[in-house]
Order: sequence, then C-alpha cells, then structure tokens
Amino acid sequence: EVQLVESGGGLVQAGGSLRLSCAASGFTFDDYAMCWFRQAPGKEREGVSCISNIDGSTYAADSVKGRFTISSDNAKNTVYLQMNSLKPEDTAVYYCAAAPWMVVVTTTQYKYNYWGQGTQVTVSS
Repeated sequence: EVQLVESGGGLVQAGGSLRLSCAASGFTFDDYAMCWFRQAPGKEREGVSCISNIDGSTYAADSVKGRFTISSDNAKNTVYLQMNSLKPEDTAVYYCAAAPWMVVVTTTQYKYNYWGQGTQVTVSS
C-alpha cells in the first residue's frame, strides 16, 4: 500500500520557521520525484518545491526562493521542506506528492500519481 504521510505543520508567527516531513512507503522512492504543493483557501493548488530522487534536480517557486529548501533522505524514504522567514501568505494546506521517473522536475500535477493527505501551515501576522 502506497502511503505519503506529511507532518510538521502548525501555527507560527511571521518570520518564523517550520520543517515539513513526508514519509513515503509502498513504492521505490529512488525512482520518483517528490514535490510539495500547497492550497490556500479560495485558491488553486500550486507547486512549491520539488526534487528528483533520480538526479537530485530541484525546483522552487519564485515566491519561496531563498526561504524554503527541499531535501530528500533516500535512506529514510523521506522528503523535507525547510520553511524559513514565513509570511502570512504562506498559509495553506501543504501536500506531498510523488511522480515516477521524473528527471527534470515539474509541478504539472497530473504527473504526480501519489498524494498525501496534507498538513496545515498557518502563519500569523
């Protein structure tokens, strides 16, 4: 059974930090790209940051560049999102997703066939 389990969300003040984790099981983690998406109330889901476990290439949305860092621990089958200098506009449900055989990472959502349940991140001003 495939599982993506996110953790680490919560309430933080603007300027603070959070570290999200996504523990994966049930598929060959090394053969996948992993991506963090987020969806704020009333907005479409958007790609935040992605990493290919095949070649290590990464992607970060302009809105989070310099603040968020994605990393992957293949020994633990876990992907992380370190979020620093958080802003109220970062408030959203954050989802972890996995796409097979993706080398050049993309946030094209239909390519991601496994999704987690999401974790809430709330940034207060």
